Amino acid sequence: MSFATRFAPSPTGLLHKGHAFSALTAWQAARQAGGRFVLRMEDGDFTRCRPEYEAAILDDLRWLGLSWEEPVLRQSERREVYDGALERLRDMGVLYRCFRTRAEVLALAGGAPHESDPRDTRRPGPHPPDEEAALLAEGRPFAWRLSLERASAHLGGFSHLSWTEDGHGPRPCDPAALKALGDMVVGRKDIGVGYVIASVIDDAAQGITHVIRGEDLREITLIQRVLQALLDLPAPVYSHHRLILAPDGRRLAKRDRDETLAAMRARGISAAALRKELGEELGVQAPD
Repeated sequence: MSFATRFAPSPTGLLHKGHAFSALTAWQAARQAGGRFVLRMEDGDFTRCRPEYEAAILDDLRWLGLSWEEPVLRQSERREVYDGALERLRDMGVLYRCFRTRAEVLALAGGAPHESDPRDTRRPGPHPPDEEAALLAEGRPFAWRLSLERASAHLGGFSHLSWTEDGHGPRPCDPAALKALGDMVVGRKDIGVGYVIASVIDDAAQGITHVIRGEDLREITLIQRVLQALLDLPAPVYSHHRLILAPDGRRLAKRDRDETLAAMRARGISAAALRKELGEELGVQAPD
């Protein structure tokens, strides 16, 4: 099996140091293995992604000294592929429409919405048929949620699913951990599929053998493994690296307006200096 990994940013803003570390980690792993490094733009959400951000991302990666295979895959150009996958899952009967807002879902779970939590993964359950029909007639927007109960029935349970992660494998699927995640949104009527399903489809399409990403995405591996089984897709090897933290201990994020790579360049920091910092402090060998 030849080695292939990827860096898959979403052009909803500019890259920061955390993105640089993730890209360098994957790039260096591919180089050490004599494998492939590919770039993917996860730009399926047309309400937030901008072409100017994509151009800036490409500039930043070139500034870091990275290179990748062409062409760059763009999720915005693959809507029909994702729609086909959703249709397949609907035909299996493992999806249901959810018309509830995020606040309503959290209220059902006994919680309150919190903007710092990006997850919307509770299990609200399907609407009663008459309620669903009325909401459809009103033209209310809805999301498609993956029913773990139905998926389990379709697959004959989850205990036989496994994968290799962080050098350990085969790692069995933990039904209790899946239950804690809940019925995740895999698509929306307005913008199509979400990250959790598009990424597994694209990893298979690009021949990705090793997914290298931040530890904040570790828990969704469970859901993605279920989707791979449902869609007959291969399971790559997963590796989750540590996150780059801000001085106050929180993880870097676009929404918090943390310093971007462009801003670092503007104040005179060189790519060599940043690569050296990331390599020496975090154990990543910097590119030549």
